Amino acid sequence: MSGTGEEPASGHADPVAAHADPAAGQAAASEDPGDRVLPGPVRQRVVALVAAMLPDLAHDEVPGALRRIARFAPQRRAKLGGAAIAAQIASDSLFRQRVADRVVEQAGELGAAVRDGSQPAAADPVEVAALAYLARPVGWSGLVDSANQEVRAAAEQDAVAERIRRAGQDVERVRAEAAAARAEADRLREQLASVAADASGLREQVRALTRSLRESERAEHRASHLLATEKGRAARAATDQEAEQRRLRAKLAETETALEVARRGGREVRAIDDARLWLLLETLSQAAHGLRRELALEPADRLPADFVAASAAELPGEREAERARALDADDPARLDQLLGLPKAHLIVDGYNVTKRGFGDVSLEQQRQRLVGGMGGIAAQTGAEVTVAFDGADRMVGLPPAPRGVRVLFSRKGQTADDLIRQLVRAEPAGRPVVVISSDREVADGVRRHGAYPLSADALLRRLSRT
Repeated sequence: MSGTGEEPASGHADPVAAHADPAAGQAAASEDPGDRVLPGPVRQRVVALVAAMLPDLAHDEVPGALRRIARFAPQRRAKLGGAAIAAQIASDSLFRQRVADRVVEQAGELGAAVRDGSQPAAADPVEVAALAYLARPVGWSGLVDSANQEVRAAAEQDAVAERIRRAGQDVERVRAEAAAARAEADRLREQLASVAADASGLREQVRALTRSLRESERAEHRASHLLATEKGRAARAATDQEAEQRRLRAKLAETETALEVARRGGREVRAIDDARLWLLLETLSQAAHGLRRELALEPADRLPADFVAASAAELPGEREAERARALDADDPARLDQLLGLPKAHLIVDGYNVTKRGFGDVSLEQQRQRLVGGMGGIAAQTGAEVTVAFDGADRMVGLPPAPRGVRVLFSRKGQTADDLIRQLVRAEPAGRPVVVISSDREVADGVRRHGAYPLSADALLRRLSRT
């Protein structure tokens, strides 16, 4: 029972304490109020004391619910496992008594005094209440209530002191603002006297300037009338000229844009066509060379007409061709046959393969394991290998791919299936393209574009063989 942590609830008497002292056990049982609500500071101190004791307990003495918490770092133990520790202390009296024995022993004289049911005058009430809650001596609930009252009184005293301090700050601020206001009022009075002295002289200047201003306004009115007429003529001419310039600039910009688009499109089309044509010719060339080597043909010394002239009766008989066993999509031998074709391109649906073959490891390990295995296949067969992953799980700082292996991630808003279809459509007709995916929709889509779809099991069996 001690190894599993399944002990009697806190509502029953502590078996260890009752065995040590039956009278004390009965008194503690009658005083135990069950799931007692502790003050916040007392509860935090109880959790901290128990969390500090967890590593010192034997493995079978730690309840199952706290064994994982016991392995935490000391500063994280009470913070992350506080609720579990408090619940276990409240429900498991045997575990609480084990922890209490060690805590009281470490507390020294204070722990001995608490175990006797007394509270030293100079002791911290929170510490006394925490030790009393764990040890459960006679009258322990009174110690907890006393700590609760002292904590509340201290909190109220702190609140009152804080209000007094803030009130003092407000008084000092008001005094400072009043002094500043008086200084500002004195300064404004001095400025007002200076302004009043200057105002009388300015009035005379204003009268003289007013007369000059009226004359100037009449002259300006006449000049403004003439200027407005000329400005209207110039504005109409400038507007017409600007409109013509804007039209010409817009037409020139459209022409330059169309020309640049045409040039860029022509270059891209030519580059794509050249790449497709070169790859197709290279594939046909290597296919013909491989077929000639496979058939081991020698130069013919007789022509077809020589056989007809020799004897029509000696025509070779037809032999029924042996039907080779068809290989299914899970057979790695079919994959080897397809990769043996010249200029074969192997496209792999990355996560479709890894989650089917080794989905019990992390995504990073899945990618590394698959890409490493594809490096071996590329080195053995000489085929072009492309592995496509969904871009949502793309990681920064990926290790370099092996030689002959291309690793691609789909862009935002695109899946790996879309990227695979795009890769298949980019290949020229006639090039052998093999797509590894157990997704039926992907297989049907690439088959319509001339690719050879194989299941993920075929590749996994091929990788396990290497």
